[in-house]
Amino acid sequence: MTNRNRIGLTWISFFSYALTGALVIVTGMVLGDIANYFQLPVSEMSNTFTFLNTGILVAVFLNAWLMEIVPLKRQLIFGFVLMVLAVLGLMTSHSLSVFSLCMFVLGVVSGITMSIGTFLITHLYEGRQRGSRLLFTDSFFSMAGTIFPVIAGILLARHLPWYWVYVCIGVIYLAIFVLTLTVEFPVLGKKQHNAQPVAKEKWGVGVLLLSIAALCYILGQLGFISWVPEYATKTMGMDISAAGQLVGNFWTSYMIGMWAFSFILRFFDLQRILMVLAALATLLMYWFVSSSEPGMLKWIIIGLGFFSSAIYTTIITLGSQQTRVSSPKLVNFILTCGTVGTMLTFIVTGPIVAKGGAHAALATANGLYAVVFVMCLLLGFVTKHRQNGHAGH
Repeated sequence: MTNRNRIGLTWISFFSYALTGALVIVTGMVLGDIANYFQLPVSEMSNTFTFLNTGILVAVFLNAWLMEIVPLKRQLIFGFVLMVLAVLGLMTSHSLSVFSLCMFVLGVVSGITMSIGTFLITHLYEGRQRGSRLLFTDSFFSMAGTIFPVIAGILLARHLPWYWVYVCIGVIYLAIFVLTLTVEFPVLGKKQHNAQPVAKEKWGVGVLLLSIAALCYILGQLGFISWVPEYATKTMGMDISAAGQLVGNFWTSYMIGMWAFSFILRFFDLQRILMVLAALATLLMYWFVSSSEPGMLKWIIIGLGFFSSAIYTTIITLGSQQTRVSSPKLVNFILTCGTVGTMLTFIVTGPIVAKGGAHAALATANGLYAVVFVMCLLLGFVTKHRQNGHAGH
């Protein structure tokens, strides 16, 4: 494989995570305007975004098999067509059913690209380089979370229709589409065939604990960040631009944290530092939820973003180290559990907000972070990453 081709595939992976990040994270910013557009309560409108999260889950789950049947290039080209149709549907229709369908399609497109992006990184890089590249790739998720809430805040503050936010997100897929036409993709058949015996190795209890941690972490993170704008504007009295900046601060520090921890993690045992980071993130979120000073929220959320940045990628990396040879199916299983957390975001938090307000949703997210800490603590008694020779990675 030529270096130019490798770089092109790597950038497709970067943009695939940016696309998913933009679609998922911007929800909290546009939710109020979309609810007004369809004349529905915010808590009820949030349920329709379950179609977006369900689409992501379905695509990630099925693409573990579809990648062996449908060529990657063909999937991405078809995804571009679906993306264009979905955005046009959002712009031209006033039907809630069409909106829900378009959200599902956007979710499917996002899930396909993210699963392909994850596969490409694990296929192109090995060892320590793989973990570092995965962390850097995941930073594009948070980079989109930094940029797009700010873009959404600017557009909405100027009273432009909410769907222009999704037009801007579509530009990311345009970049993926252009790169797709210029590179050659790996053929999966032989690689998957040779990797078959690896799947027979027992995963162990550690994988179960890490899967629960992945689900609770993503559900907690997205449940928190999706309702921060609502909490900031309705409870803390901020305007929508300031609320968008708050979300942007979280993802900016999250992105910086990923870059920092891509170096820091090399010097520590992954299970131990994961436990410490989960504890710090839980305490910082508790401080945010219990603080009554709007001016402090900015600094607390910056700290929360930084210290929680490496948690999810470290969970996936530790999961891959529970077997002597990394299993793509194991990694995909933990990724799927995380995506289940994405799908459950508004199913779980919507009714909580309807009964107790946005503050109750943030408190629930804090509880989920506490569960992540407990899972990481228990992992210390059963993890196999040290005996499998991965402790130095």
